[in-house]
Amino acid sequence: MKILGFGDNIVDRFLDRRLDYPGGNAVNVAVYARRLGASAGYLGAFGDDPLARFLQAALSNAGVDHSRSIVRHGETGISTLNVIDGERVFLEWNDGGVTVREPIDLNEGRSEYAATFDLVHSSVYSRTEPELPRLRQTPALVSFDFSSEPEFRTNAYISRVAPHIDLALVSCSDQSVAQTHQLLDRLISAGAGIALATRGTDGAIVTDGTQRVSAPAAIISDPATIVDTMGCGDAFVTGFMVELLERGWSRQHAPSHDALRAGLDAGNASSRAQCFVESAFGGGRAIPDEELQRYASTGDAVRSGP
Repeated sequence: MKILGFGDNIVDRFLDRRLDYPGGNAVNVAVYARRLGASAGYLGAFGDDPLARFLQAALSNAGVDHSRSIVRHGETGISTLNVIDGERVFLEWNDGGVTVREPIDLNEGRSEYAATFDLVHSSVYSRTEPELPRLRQTPALVSFDFSSEPEFRTNAYISRVAPHIDLALVSCSDQSVAQTHQLLDRLISAGAGIALATRGTDGAIVTDGTQRVSAPAAIISDPATIVDTMGCGDAFVTGFMVELLERGWSRQHAPSHDALRAGLDAGNASSRAQCFVESAFGGGRAIPDEELQRYASTGDAVRSGP
């Protein structure tokens, strides 16, 4: 089984911990797929700064092949945040850096490379929408994360993306069951093969237009044991995808009701395990002192020391 993360990479900068961590939706899915035993690759555009080399090393250490990715002149994307009273508070984002400003495409043999995978995953954060029709022409299944922002749930956006994907993923923790069903049905009607909604502690729902399956969340009995919730949604969808692929999911073989339920259970298990991992997949390193001084000068909270 081979899974490719296609698109974004980013550094998650935790000021309260004074640490930078590797991350990004496409990166996370590739790393989690490898963690679950799949062969995994990452295809994206890196910057040419030290943070890009930090991300490349993290992928290599996780066993994810990124040799077909490209390097562009420019800065790595950084998402800066603090944890306050146990909640992540996002402070700033540099618009994803060169990875988003000049996103990866499928030219120069990259389409043929992607075609060697069983599934290719991307998201709204990758700016890969123009490549989806071309990607859909390969044998690889295509999954796409619509995240939670309203701008990615308009009829125009869904109509642009859904016809080219086999699995649509949405985060619906702030929506009712009825609202979630409505959104999933819109995605299926627009052309997605399967639509999956994660709802935080309220579980998950999946449909293929003919059957609808739901599962409760795997609640951790003692919240004090949770290390971090970063990446839990990405871990869920990866567990779901890996389980379906193991059961023979393809465009010619749609998942059964039992397979969809097993996928939700596998997603739950993967997401639960992620709660005990620091940040997306660990690998933190100290934020450079000059960067910490810059945040302090702008008034952003930086812990005084370990």
